[in-house]
Amino acid sequence: MTGLICLNKPEGMTSFSAVSRTRRILGVKKAGHAGTLDPMATGVLPIALGAATRFLQYLPTTPKRYTAELQLGVRTDTLDRTGTILESYPVTTGPVELEAALAAFRGEILQMPPMYSALKKDGVRLYDLARQGVSVEREPRPVTISRLELVDTLPDHCYRLEVECSSGTYVRSLIDDLGQALGCGAVMTALCRTAVGAFILEHAWTLEQLEADPEQGVLSLEEVLSSYPELNVTAAQATRFHNGGALDLVRVRIPAEQPDQTLLRVNGPEHQFLGLGRVDRAAGELAIERIFTGG
Repeated sequence: MTGLICLNKPEGMTSFSAVSRTRRILGVKKAGHAGTLDPMATGVLPIALGAATRFLQYLPTTPKRYTAELQLGVRTDTLDRTGTILESYPVTTGPVELEAALAAFRGEILQMPPMYSALKKDGVRLYDLARQGVSVEREPRPVTISRLELVDTLPDHCYRLEVECSSGTYVRSLIDDLGQALGCGAVMTALCRTAVGAFILEHAWTLEQLEADPEQGVLSLEEVLSSYPELNVTAAQATRFHNGGALDLVRVRIPAEQPDQTLLRVNGPEHQFLGLGRVDRAAGELAIERIFTGG
């Protein structure tokens, strides 16, 4: 089986375990995911199956959208409710102050990655170091927060936010920074990823739904990569491309206005998906980016 699943990952399961469970349900030998979710997080987890795993890096996975819940007045070592409490504060801040503080975190900002993350330092995962009580220096990284809105006020100084952001953004770090800006601390108490590019929660399948009908949620690779410009080639060109040969830009009739280094979705004469090619103006060819070897 080749294709992709938009999985609604349940709480309490690692992304790796979610992929393994999906692989067993569908009876495939190879599977991989795009965009790791922490065990406490739920929501959209794109999973590639079979030959589609070779195209994981090309999936349109931005922007990412989340619904997050936070509690004011506390900080933990993991920046979420699963961690050890480091500090507690009295809370005098209300929704007006919280909403006003959000403005500083919209747009392009610098964010410090948390110690409890899968990033590596000298080949070691930061969360492995954190579990040993080791903290290392980290460089702040630029991220983009396209949307950050307060959408609900909950009991006990808790609030719900909606976030749209670039890849590499840590929502729990955003909430921790927000708490520090308010002077009372904040911790993430829930997180649901509602979209990863074109993968949306409304079209996501639970593990239970997949077990009931294993093939119902499988998307074709062509469908998922449909945002790339399409190029249809002849039978001879399809054979050359499939065998790893670059195609002449003039012969495949690539328009002169097509930007250099553009990725194109290459189809054969019967509209069968062959893979991705990259426009190389300097060489005058459509270079092989990735060949599709599945059925």
